[in-house]
Amino acid sequence: MSAGGPQGRDLVVLPVGRHGLLVELPTAETTEAFHAEVLRRRADGSLPPVREIVPGARTVLLDGLGGPGEPDAPARLARELPHWRIPPLTGGTDTAIEIHVRYDGPDVAEVAALWGVAPAEVARVHAATEFRVAFCGFAPGFGYLTGLDEKYHVPRRANPRTKVPVGAVGLAGGYTGVYPRSSPGGWQLIGTAPDTVLWDPDRTPAALLAPGTRVRFVPLEEPR
Repeated sequence: MSAGGPQGRDLVVLPVGRHGLLVELPTAETTEAFHAEVLRRRADGSLPPVREIVPGARTVLLDGLGGPGEPDAPARLARELPHWRIPPLTGGTDTAIEIHVRYDGPDVAEVAALWGVAPAEVARVHAATEFRVAFCGFAPGFGYLTGLDEKYHVPRRANPRTKVPVGAVGLAGGYTGVYPRSSPGGWQLIGTAPDTVLWDPDRTPAALLAPGTRVRFVPLEEPR
């Protein structure tokens, strides 16, 4: 099912099993705005009970909808969603999380060439951008951060690395991310965040980053 949104943008609602809905949206911005509205409605009690809310790049999964005796909750919400008014995202008033970065990644020169700038400019451009966590995934604590202008989007590496160190700061497509643990990866690595713990099971919440969180990267050393 599809319907026009408040700015003429369509969303598509697909059933997932007996108790879930997958909402497909046209852009990252509308996905973030829809996800924020889902969280707002859950907080004020106007959303039916839902076990999981999982945002993606262009989707939001609502799973475990309804409670005992509410078998029609998914179908009822599917009918309502096209009529929701989705407020646009705002900058918010929360203070941005600062992640201190040493811009010493092995792909700085390659990224600089793709951007058409000197290597030192990679740090300046990246640190001057305010990012927002669009969604989380890949590994516990990993956030997909948006904010870079489209002209700074870069492809993934043709040959992924078999081991990327914990704290590595990478770029892929329009996203920036910080690896919360060592793992294989194909992102372009431009730096290291040595002092940031993205996932700590003894912390509440365990994840430093959550969808909607504002993030700024602060150079540990002034770029030359």
